[in-house]
Amino acid sequence: MMEKRSGRKSPWAWIPTLYFAQGLPYVAVMTISVIMYKRLGISNTDIALYTGWLYLPWVIKPFWSPFVDIVKTKRWWTVSMQWVLAVLMAGIAFALPVPFFFQLTLAVFWLMGFVSATHDIASDGYYMLALTEHEQSLYVGIRSTFYRIATVAGQGLLVIVAGLIETGTGLELARLTVVADPSAQAAVATIPRQSDIVAADTAGEPHFIFTSSLLEVASNAPSEVDGIPFKEYAAAMRDSVRTLNEANGFVAKSEQGKPEAVAADEAQGGEASQRFTAWVKEWFGEEREPVTGDVADNIAIVGVRLSKKPTTSEPIVVNVTHQSGDQSIRLEQNLLSSRLEFNQDNWNKTAYLYFEIDHKLKSRAEATFVGTSGNVPFAWSVVFLSLSAFFLAVAIYHGCVLPHPAADEQRQGRSASGIMKEFAGTFVSFFQKKQIWVAVAFMLLYRLPEAQLVKMISPFLLDPIDKGGLGLSTGEVGLVYGTIGIIGLTVGGIVGGLAAARGGLKRWLLPMAWSMSLTCLTFVYLSYNQDCSLLVVNACVFIEQFGYGFGFTAYMLYLIYFSDGKHKTAHYAICTGFMALGMMLPGMAAGWLQETIGYRHFFLWTMICCVATIGVCAFVKIDPKFGQKHT
Repeated sequence: MMEKRSGRKSPWAWIPTLYFAQGLPYVAVMTISVIMYKRLGISNTDIALYTGWLYLPWVIKPFWSPFVDIVKTKRWWTVSMQWVLAVLMAGIAFALPVPFFFQLTLAVFWLMGFVSATHDIASDGYYMLALTEHEQSLYVGIRSTFYRIATVAGQGLLVIVAGLIETGTGLELARLTVVADPSAQAAVATIPRQSDIVAADTAGEPHFIFTSSLLEVASNAPSEVDGIPFKEYAAAMRDSVRTLNEANGFVAKSEQGKPEAVAADEAQGGEASQRFTAWVKEWFGEEREPVTGDVADNIAIVGVRLSKKPTTSEPIVVNVTHQSGDQSIRLEQNLLSSRLEFNQDNWNKTAYLYFEIDHKLKSRAEATFVGTSGNVPFAWSVVFLSLSAFFLAVAIYHGCVLPHPAADEQRQGRSASGIMKEFAGTFVSFFQKKQIWVAVAFMLLYRLPEAQLVKMISPFLLDPIDKGGLGLSTGEVGLVYGTIGIIGLTVGGIVGGLAAARGGLKRWLLPMAWSMSLTCLTFVYLSYNQDCSLLVVNACVFIEQFGYGFGFTAYMLYLIYFSDGKHKTAHYAICTGFMALGMMLPGMAAGWLQETIGYRHFFLWTMICCVATIGVCAFVKIDPKFGQKHT
């Protein structure tokens, strides 16, 4: 029973802020940390290796969720973790200026991951305790929406703030506009010579100079250069840029290639998998005309140098990034660094940037890039101090407005042995629930089609028509999937919550399962009608993402329903572990399967997998009253 109070706060007073606060630490650890380290000059190898482990706390959170369920209240854990997050965010800010910032901030991010995962456990448990079943259904779409808003704000707004601070604390901005024209004649890209740099005005303040502030290139690359296929030529130019930048001290030297022992092991272990792949391709692969030629993206190389010698021994760092315009014109940042260090020894030498132009551009496009040389550690310190202030404010706010539901009673007076006994009992009781194996099958299989589909949507949109894709440019994919798709997903989630609140989970389970299943047909249609307009592509992606958002509501509500009981907080965390596993395992195999059988047969396969989605729903038993409003 929930606590009855005449002055009970509306769920609107705390659900949006609670789930916005739940999303921010996750995006800070998983996304903002990567961008920040990139701006601070950490190598891609180190970023991928060390930040990849930061996801671990969310993977293993079911193992300590019973402590959150047994010790103290969910309200106490939620507010306390927000206070701790405020301290840790400040810790990142103060650690950035120190010489060993990388090791220190990684340690803090690691702690932040565990605290954030604990906050997720507590806030999800509190949501179930503080709301009636009807309210849980009604607000499930709202909580998902504000979590997504936090994700967008974190990796969008906060990064923009950091960029603005960098701009205001350094040298004058260096701007470069790249124009790509499909009608222009393809020219061979070469590395600019030192003499190509415009003469510098050494009388004024130091500033950066590009080879040209306006670069016009063709979007179509030549088929070959001096008898060499253009893709090989482009790779050679990219390696030359890396070598020159490293030799002149603009970037740190990188290690390339795999150890021979690793390569040998891969070759030895690949024979059996190659035979299996060949068998799958022979029996289930899509028959497609062989491609005689492979169109390559054109490239452009731009030089940049400093106008005058630095007055101190401290290097002047320039970070070059995309500011505006079509994202089909992109600066290569995965294999090459766009962070360049100029010092007293190399200031009069030329550093190089490598651009790629999407050959699928159908009309003239341009993009503007800027080189900023501001105080990067200071900029990110301000960002994390702002996050710290937000969590300080939200902890105070939630300490005042979060209700005190009677079901969230504080657990006190327990011995250590009693706590450990109940800890073990939490896991045992989860696997003793009625229909446990049906529930596990539901958690693993309900999203089986989408788990595979979501990995291949962007590649399908980007791949050229002769490879089975739609041949969209990078900018068009950003609109289709990154904007229209997100809108469809969000609207679908909200509508799903409203629908479940009116009829209950049992009534809407099968319609929502069919929603997730039938909307996958949009990609079957697109794979067989590759020459459709961009409007049709947008409509299909919107429908599919709306169907997924609508159908996902049933999945989240079932996790809440199955977790109900004495240890609902811990049991819900265990359910989310199975949820992650159900997305991870099929997604790992999706790329291999698509490459083996082709896009058309891959999307048909996802439709076959919809049998699992509908099938598991037939065995699930749900109280017809769950989620409905009680009158």
